[in-house]
Amino acid sequence: MATSLPVLDTTAEICCAPIVRDALSPENAAALSVKFKAIADPTRLRLLSLVAAHEGAEACVCDLTEPVNLSQPTVSHHLKVLVDAGLLTRSKRGTWSFYALVPGALDGLADILRTPTTA
Repeated sequence: MATSLPVLDTTAEICCAPIVRDALSPENAAALSVKFKAIADPTRLRLLSLVAAHEGAEACVCDLTEPVNLSQPTVSHHLKVLVDAGLLTRSKRGTWSFYALVPGALDGLADILRTPTTA
């Protein structure tokens, strides 16, 4: 049975990156690694980019198969990984699934890695 990992709030405003401010807890490191593993795959990173660049910043699976030259089930699997990582949302319209970026999700990841500027 799979256990769910605690969710690190990557959308909250922070003064400095948690990674350089405090050592990550094992739970937060595990939660973050899920997000970074999701975007570490070239196909998933491309899909994330395609969704974000698509008209209305939302795309149907049917719009994404041709650009990545993969079958619909394979694209759907990659999109599910991105949804499970909290980077995309999924909404059903009839038989089609539409995907959009979670607002602030990528900014939150960038903020976590940001190094402090020296004065």
